[in-house]
Amino acid sequence: MQKLLIKGKRELIGKISISGSKNASLPILAASILADEVKLKNVPLVKDIFTMITLLKFIGLEINISKKKNSLIIQNKNKNIKTIAPYKLVKTMRAGVLVLGSLLTKYKKAKVSLPGGCAIGTRPVDLHLFALKKLGAKIKIKGGYIIAEAKRGLRGTVINFPSISVGATENALLAAFKAKGQTTLKNCAIEPEILDLISFLNKLGGKIKISGRKILINSSEMIKKKISHKVIFDRIEFGTYLIAGVLIGKKITIDKIETKFVKNEINILNRIGANIDVKKNSITIGKNKKLKRLDITTKPYPGFPTDLQAQFMVLMTQVNGKSQIKENIFENRFMHVPELRRMGAKIEIKNKTAFIEGPTKLNGAEVMATDLRASVSLVLAGLIAENRTIINRIYHLDRGYEFLERKLKKCKANIKRV
Repeated sequence: MQKLLIKGKRELIGKISISGSKNASLPILAASILADEVKLKNVPLVKDIFTMITLLKFIGLEINISKKKNSLIIQNKNKNIKTIAPYKLVKTMRAGVLVLGSLLTKYKKAKVSLPGGCAIGTRPVDLHLFALKKLGAKIKIKGGYIIAEAKRGLRGTVINFPSISVGATENALLAAFKAKGQTTLKNCAIEPEILDLISFLNKLGGKIKISGRKILINSSEMIKKKISHKVIFDRIEFGTYLIAGVLIGKKITIDKIETKFVKNEINILNRIGANIDVKKNSITIGKNKKLKRLDITTKPYPGFPTDLQAQFMVLMTQVNGKSQIKENIFENRFMHVPELRRMGAKIEIKNKTAFIEGPTKLNGAEVMATDLRASVSLVLAGLIAENRTIINRIYHLDRGYEFLERKLKKCKANIKRV
């Protein structure tokens, strides 16, 4: 089992280029089932992407990878497509359920395993199935599989989501792409990754418009044979390195971003006193003065992202005063707290809220990663801790962070994988 070894208290200096978005790439890969040929650029070569590629190959697509260019060419020319997503390929990655919408749209049937992923909450697929049923799909759950059918195709309708869900919005977009008539999605997720999926589908021939939390989809009969698309930057990776720069950066420049999508995160760090110089496609973080406490609540975009909650908690251990973080998205997303406590953090959990006391001196310890974002919060803690930190179960990290050690080493961090 691989581990990360980190010797802390080394100031970071240098440049970090942000990779393409994992959370945008995965639904776009699922959408590629609808096309004949797709060239995708700026795809992060992380474990979840390779899992999705394996799933698409199992279904029958041909995929060529250029690791040097971070690009894929995906072809769907197989007449013997399998409309099945088996448990072994979906159990480690929740995004596998997104092939459900694409398979239903193109082949009018699908059998998809109930998904897995990080153990950060129940994250049921109820809203996905709610949307597909509204579009006319017949669905049953049997033996751990979702079995869906739409023999006469899907029909446009109005879908008002009872709560905001990124995955359900994505699956509804994929299913409604060719549904007869017009589909209106209300109370949708509007994350930048959703906007990127809509951009991809419109290039494919879609007629999709978004206004606030409402999306209008008109049936698309003409699908383009070949398209090319560049995936947006990974805003969660950006936020992680931004927090690293605030924690222990001497001078860090982060580029290959679009700051319009991360205004909230930048504003929050400005409020606590971070020294940040913002440009259109890059940010430079300088040495910081004393940082101030802050209370935050995780919310759907454009609110503070749950995927940055664990990283932000590490930052809150170093500010002056007692901060609060309320987790409103996932019920089990404080599993990193016991590991941070092992390193000396003073954190208490009451109901859905973490109370963090700072500034607190952290000491290196042997810790265990429990999920993707918890893993990287321990990396941040290790960078600022005295002595050596050992992080176990780092396969979680590999699901979503491309070249993490390489990027940090270039900025003088003392980090290695063993």
